[in-house]
Amino acid sequence: MLKSMRIFAVLSLLAIMLVPSVMAESMEIAGVTFEKEKAVEGKNLALNGVALRKALGIIKVFAGGLYLEMPSKDAKEVVESQQVKHVHLTYLTSKATSKKLKDGFLKAITKANPPEEVAAQQGNIDTYASWLDTDMKPGGTSSSTYVPGKGLTFWVNGEEKGMIADDGFAKIYYRYLVGEKADSALRKGYLGL
Repeated sequence: MLKSMRIFAVLSLLAIMLVPSVMAESMEIAGVTFEKEKAVEGKNLALNGVALRKALGIIKVFAGGLYLEMPSKDAKEVVESQQVKHVHLTYLTSKATSKKLKDGFLKAITKANPPEEVAAQQGNIDTYASWLDTDMKPGGTSSSTYVPGKGLTFWVNGEEKGMIADDGFAKIYYRYLVGEKADSALRKGYLGL
């Protein structure tokens, strides 16, 4: 009895010691590492999930990570919540040309959102698409950060492209990433499903 209590105590202590190190680990997908936490706009965000975008089922286009103040597996909550949100993409191919990125974005955001919201946000959609003006190379990055009351800012390879200060655009943007009509692999990955 005493021996089994000692074993239980040792195993319990090991479990307690291992939990923080497991929680502090990063996640990797397609050779790209995403830290579990990221400081953005003065907030500590947690990695909600990671995803791999493929084209034609075989070409690895980018690995992405979605960071949230309040992680959630609920797409509606991610889309509608007023919290700092951050998406980071690392490109894995040189086939992600500006034209392909723009065309893909316009098609996907239109598909993922109600037509009336797309029509209402068409100017902002076109502005965002105009920022997709770089042919990406392996290791290239893009990221976006939404700050409530401020807007959604977009960067390519560390260079700020601009900000859209419209909560309506932020909603259709996050719906395009995790909504019911979003790319299913990206949706599942970003939501951690």
